Amino acid sequence: MKYSDGLREVNLPNLIRSKQPKPITGVASVIDGDTIEVHGQRIRFNGIDAPESKQYCNDAKGFEYPCGRRSAEALDKFLAASKPVQCRFVTWDRYGRFIGDCTRADGASVAGWMVEHGQALDWPRYSHGAYVSLQAKAEAAKVGLWVGAFEAPWDWRVDHADNAAPSSQPLGIMSRPQVAQSYSCQPRRYCSQISSCDEAQWYLHNCSWGRKLDRDGDGVACETLC
Repeated sequence: MKYSDGLREVNLPNLIRSKQPKPITGVASVIDGDTIEVHGQRIRFNGIDAPESKQYCNDAKGFEYPCGRRSAEALDKFLAASKPVQCRFVTWDRYGRFIGDCTRADGASVAGWMVEHGQALDWPRYSHGAYVSLQAKAEAAKVGLWVGAFEAPWDWRVDHADNAAPSSQPLGIMSRPQVAQSYSCQPRRYCSQISSCDEAQWYLHNCSWGRKLDRDGDGVACETLC
């Protein structure tokens, strides 16, 4: 489960917490390496953490590469190979978002595959070690993130919480070409001026001022819209 350290506590309505949603099944749009959207519902994978969209890592030769983008691309290809995806509810996060265990149509674990191929990390704070053996396998094989040097995503968010600029050009949202065609970096600097979650995320990833919309540095802009 991916939740930024230091997020403020939000008391969700008892009605939301008391109802356990049914599994969600459908074709997924990839937001980043540990987040998808199915039927308009944002879903975070349980127990893993992937590089942030703006995160860069070092390859085997010490050169920077966009590991956040690579992780999202790997997830997109993996999900496309066996549709649809099904996500079983685990819990709600502090913002009321759905945290789930997801599998492809062929039964393959999405989170497990991402960790085994070095595109995400076992997050011990929430996984209880569920993916430790797969992570060890990826590290030994030097695949994905393990080919070079990287900062754990949860540490990267802490280090970049104060509106730090990305290393290179900001990244767009995966599987959302229509969004990029609809918005422009006009001066909308406050969440109150934005009408949708998709619009907020596009500003975050594509505009020089967009990071101001993500005050807690968890990679999601204007949480109240999402």
